[in-house]
Amino acid sequence: EWSLCVCVCVCGPGVRGLSSSSGPRVCIVGGGPAGFYTAQQLLKNTAVDIYERLPVPFGLVRFGVAPDHPEVKNVINTFTQTGQHERCSFHGNVNVGKDVTIDELRQAYHAVVLSYGAEGNRSMGIPGEGLPGVFSAKDFVGWYNGLPSNKELHPDLSFETAVILGQGNVALDVARILLAPVEMLKETDITQNALEALAGSKVRRVLIVGRRGPLQIACTIKELREMVNLPNTRADMLPADFEGIAEALKDLPRPRKRLTELMMKAVKEGGDDKAEKCWGFRFFRSPVEVLAGADGKRATGIRLALNKLEGSGESARAEVTGQLEDVDCGLIISSIGYKSIPIDPAVPFDPRRAIVPNEMGRVQDTAGLYCSGWVKRGPTGVIATTMNDSFDTARVLIQDMEAGKLDLSVNKPGAQAITALLQTRGVRAVLFSQWEKINAAEEKRGKSLGKAREKLLDVDEMLKIAWS
Repeated sequence: EWSLCVCVCVCGPGVRGLSSSSGPRVCIVGGGPAGFYTAQQLLKNTAVDIYERLPVPFGLVRFGVAPDHPEVKNVINTFTQTGQHERCSFHGNVNVGKDVTIDELRQAYHAVVLSYGAEGNRSMGIPGEGLPGVFSAKDFVGWYNGLPSNKELHPDLSFETAVILGQGNVALDVARILLAPVEMLKETDITQNALEALAGSKVRRVLIVGRRGPLQIACTIKELREMVNLPNTRADMLPADFEGIAEALKDLPRPRKRLTELMMKAVKEGGDDKAEKCWGFRFFRSPVEVLAGADGKRATGIRLALNKLEGSGESARAEVTGQLEDVDCGLIISSIGYKSIPIDPAVPFDPRRAIVPNEMGRVQDTAGLYCSGWVKRGPTGVIATTMNDSFDTARVLIQDMEAGKLDLSVNKPGAQAITALLQTRGVRAVLFSQWEKINAAEEKRGKSLGKAREKLLDVDEMLKIAWS
């Protein structure tokens, strides 16, 4: 769910009492999984027009999923079928909120669905987090996954220790990419510049820090197993962090129990002493300050507050003890969450929860405006969660049409008006067939390097290929 812009023009048969010539027109803003899944569900009843901020579709499936998880990216095949559907038309390279406003979309469409994901980063709110050497996980992942806005990141990997703040799946993805043998990555779609940087990396130790304990860790067993099984790498844990955990095992739900047992096995076995690299969870610790070197010019360490837990289980809270611990490290990656940002002043937005306030996908106090995906519920869950959530929003929208909650008696021009408007503003769209030219170019470049694809990193280069 990157902040990509999809507009879905819904104008086919399927909603009762409407002919295709006077059909409803609906616009979806956001072209990651939420946008495509919403479109997929709407296509059963309607025709769909997709407008997308970047020249390339698929959002976080393309730019967020780890390169060594190609099976997760197979969903692109389904999205491609949606994009190629006879009632679906794709228009990339259109930035909703900048090239065209939400009010302009609402004038052209009977309904607007916001599915633009979570483009912002949650701030740690600590001194020093702006120092060189500190990155958000979103930007670091974007760098190795070829997101154009992150191509100039150039992380310095000349330090032995890296610290990742946060213990979710994204944190483990980043740790795995930092420690994985380059041979494991070179046939994936990781960018060539990231591959070269990792080949020269001096990072040998990655600490994955969380404010609560082993029973509250947010990753899943698949990602943990991949860390445990990484070649030439051993687990480096603090046995003290696991005191009392064995006794709590019998009362845990099965997924949590299996995850905890695997962690404890890693603690007990430790791994191969001859391994050149190591990783480890550090529990009960919260970042207090990023420490700078003597010249004050870059991060050389992090100060952590030691916590104790109040309560137990999922609802346990971390309370500071007053003790502090300094860790020397030259790379700090904050993986504490993505967040949605307001796209347009015309759209209601809850800054505290960083979502568009809604009821079952209907945007609060704004008839004809809907939302799906992360901007609807917050940046949580896996792709399947987003699929179900997006299907729900699409169904609610279709129910509202059928129940007469949207005024469909007025003819709306849909994409025709928006395309004309964009033309006057010098904005030229990329169609799905033109994205397929970019796709073919990437696959061709990849083949010459012995990998699935080599992503284009430059938007101008993408456009040149698309419009050639």
